[in-house]
Amino acid sequence: MAPRCWRWWPWSAWLRTRPPPSESTQTFGNSDEVRDPANAKALRKKRRRAQMRVKPGKLRFLLDTEEQTPQICVVGSGPAGFYTAQHLLKHHSRAHVDIYEKQLVPFGLVRYGVAPDHPEVKNVINTFTRTAHSDRCAFHGSVAVGRDVTVQELRDAYHAVVLSYGADDHQALEIPGEELPGVFSARAFVGWYNGLPENRALAPDLSCDTAVVLGQGNVALDVARILLTPPEHLEKTDITEAALGALRQSQVKTVWIVGRRGALQVAFTIKELREMIQLPGTRPILDPADFLGLQDRIKEVPRPRKRLMELLLRAATEKPEVAEVARRASASRAWGLRFFRSPQQVLPSPDGRRVAGVRLAVTRLEGVGEATRAVPTGDVEDLPCGLVLSSIGYKSRPIDPSVPFDPKLGVIPNVEGRVVDVPGLYCSGWVKRGPTGVITTTMTDSFVTGQILLQDLKAGLLPSGPRPGYAAVKALLGSRGVWPVSFSDWEKLDAEEVSRGQGAGKPREKLLDPQEMLRLLGR
Repeated sequence: MAPRCWRWWPWSAWLRTRPPPSESTQTFGNSDEVRDPANAKALRKKRRRAQMRVKPGKLRFLLDTEEQTPQICVVGSGPAGFYTAQHLLKHHSRAHVDIYEKQLVPFGLVRYGVAPDHPEVKNVINTFTRTAHSDRCAFHGSVAVGRDVTVQELRDAYHAVVLSYGADDHQALEIPGEELPGVFSARAFVGWYNGLPENRALAPDLSCDTAVVLGQGNVALDVARILLTPPEHLEKTDITEAALGALRQSQVKTVWIVGRRGALQVAFTIKELREMIQLPGTRPILDPADFLGLQDRIKEVPRPRKRLMELLLRAATEKPEVAEVARRASASRAWGLRFFRSPQQVLPSPDGRRVAGVRLAVTRLEGVGEATRAVPTGDVEDLPCGLVLSSIGYKSRPIDPSVPFDPKLGVIPNVEGRVVDVPGLYCSGWVKRGPTGVITTTMTDSFVTGQILLQDLKAGLLPSGPRPGYAAVKALLGSRGVWPVSFSDWEKLDAEEVSRGQGAGKPREKLLDPQEMLRLLGR
């Protein structure tokens, strides 16, 4: 029996299995290097090392892996979708990734969720664009998975399917009066000023003096900041012209940001708090009594939380410098934090036609650590206002009856991104772990899912043999009258938005109407 060594595979046979020279020069040198006698000796050594390293079984696996073209699809083109695709393309040289998106345009919450005065956060779009430009990646917009094509049909067409469609719903307050005019989810309000087509007709009435934001996370501070920012500071951002016009006419002078727990449990981060404290034309309303004893309690907390609390303490309890005193005295607008208050009822105006206030239950904390929860004390207080924005969390929805879903947690049941009991189906981002964290959190999470998928591919746990990929899905969509939007189509719309924004000195003026977008594409 012949020994198990590389000589089972003659060098001529190895060369026949390799990609063309243009794809392999990084390993064995290009034709100019071969012609140069000075490089010949080093090149021969490099080849010998490659031959001696690879045993027959391993070599056969390498050849099979390189010859196979895994067809993978990702559902959702926000950060989770693009970061998952990026990892797959980077770590498998032949994988092809199709990204499906229900909106006509890509980038999800980077486009429709990030505040317009945070342009630096949106720079990640440049990274996603490079991924989309790969010849092994394709974007298919205006395709609603679960409606236009089922998850099972995608699984039949691809070796693996990754669900990265995020959280496109909000947690309801589930209290009386929630349906009154003047009550909006923060998600819808953010979509309105960021140009999400489904929220373009929101038209919030900003003629009141006081707004209440329920929730104390980063989104709560975002909407409070946008309400109070002088409009001239937003004119050079990508906020929609309709929202900017409404904010110019706004009469809102005070915004209360209400949480059911205490200062130590706030969910916003230090960057957003610092922006609120420094917001031009505004002053903070912070009751020093809300922070009694906090200095002692933060000694053992993690450093990021400690720094956040120290900033809050300084803003609430320290006497500001002379210049800051003068700035606050001239401020025409204000914002404040209310702790240990839970919404019990939205109060109507006398005619019942709109919101007039919020009835808040006074709470206290029970339990310790992760088990800490707010419970009502029995006391209540009414907070007058003309606008209520509910910012108590985003929520994912089930996408397809064939996909397991935990309605209580609002996630797809999974283990490290593998969907429970459905081989070949994966998830990443908010639909995997819940709507928490920032973009970098989603990046790490998505890389993990991508790595798990590649491990399963290597272990032979995914379907073998070729899969048709987009060719099969395209035929299905065509038979159903669905015509996807490509990434090059998006780039035409992108150029139009940039052109429209130039006249006003804005980075872009977002297109809001899907029908107008299709007309611009000649559809």
